[in-house]
Amino acid sequence: MITLREKAYAKINLSLDVLSRRPDGYHDLKGVMQSVSLGDDIELDLGTGKEWELVCSQEGVPCDSRNLAWKAAALFFRCVRIDPEGITIRITKNVPSGAGMGGGSADAAAVLRALNRHYGTPYTAEELAALGAEVGSDVPFCVMMGTAVAEGRGEILRRLPDIPKCPIVLCKPEFSISTPVLFRRLDAEEILRRPDHEAMEKAICEGSLTGIAAQVLNVFEPAVSCDHPEIEHIKGICMDCGALTAQMTGSGSVVFALMPDSTAAKLAMDRLLEFYPQTFLAEPV
Repeated sequence: MITLREKAYAKINLSLDVLSRRPDGYHDLKGVMQSVSLGDDIELDLGTGKEWELVCSQEGVPCDSRNLAWKAAALFFRCVRIDPEGITIRITKNVPSGAGMGGGSADAAAVLRALNRHYGTPYTAEELAALGAEVGSDVPFCVMMGTAVAEGRGEILRRLPDIPKCPIVLCKPEFSISTPVLFRRLDAEEILRRPDHEAMEKAICEGSLTGIAAQVLNVFEPAVSCDHPEIEHIKGICMDCGALTAQMTGSGSVVFALMPDSTAAKLAMDRLLEFYPQTFLAEPV
């Protein structure tokens, strides 16, 4: 039996816009994704000689073929035509669920990276990301990581330079959002303010953290914060502590804040933890 280990890094959306609804029922999206150092821990036991098994440290996570990590492993082995002769997938969850951080997608991506490396890299990074698109829309980015413009359902990627290193505070309030419900709400309402993609990309290419912060925008946030004042409460605490910007990521409910230094980040962490136990400190990866 062989054990493989891989970190499953989560993502945040530095910007996110929802465009038109597609004939397949999905929406076209555009924005900039950024991977962060908060991640789940993945272990794969290959050659167990037993039935496939998935074990997760967090209750309520599917531990069968519904899990994206399981789907990713099944897809990989089917495509390379290899029988692993039994596999156990162990997931230690550190990324909160229902957060808008792509935790399940990151787990699937980590499985693909680990298996691809172990079996002699049958896929290039681009090919592996394309394979991940068959598992979920965020999986290709989570395979690639770093900083990228994402379009389509999120699977069309264009890599950008890394953003400057900075502390990133992540805070999850005690609620989660139904993504389909949120999309239906956006379909019924006018989006009043949209991200300036050209300005965001220019700031990233210039390596300007303050320029990046000025362009952070997520069109989902107003639709969530109108029902959940916790979003504005978290953002307010972060900004009071010197954050360059604070914004909800994805369809929520995690709020991230780009902090100028470790002192400001620690101050924000200490204040947020008084109200929100799921508060984390990360950095770009």
